[in-house]
Amino acid sequence: MRLGNKPLGFVINFLLGVAWAAVLIGAVTSFLSFYHNSFFFAIISAFVGALPGLVAVLLLEHIITNKEKHLELKKQTKLLEQILREKEKHPLK
Repeated sequence: MRLGNKPLGFVINFLLGVAWAAVLIGAVTSFLSFYHNSFFFAIISAFVGALPGLVAVLLLEHIITNKEKHLELKKQTKLLEQILREKEKHPLK
């Protein structure tokens, strides 16, 4: 789990697993539906069948990345405020 918030991290990781399952199911069912016509057409349809799941994976990864970025910026802000307080206590001459 990459996110610090346990319930939110659980939900997002669960949805990420569902999205990957949708990729697999979409690709396999599309491929198996059209492989008797043409192998090339089956490959193309498998890619098209996997697209909705791939979009969901990208969206969830974007959410995770932005959340991690936000948490890191909060840490940096806290450290910078600490440095500023220390500097105000002991100004250089």
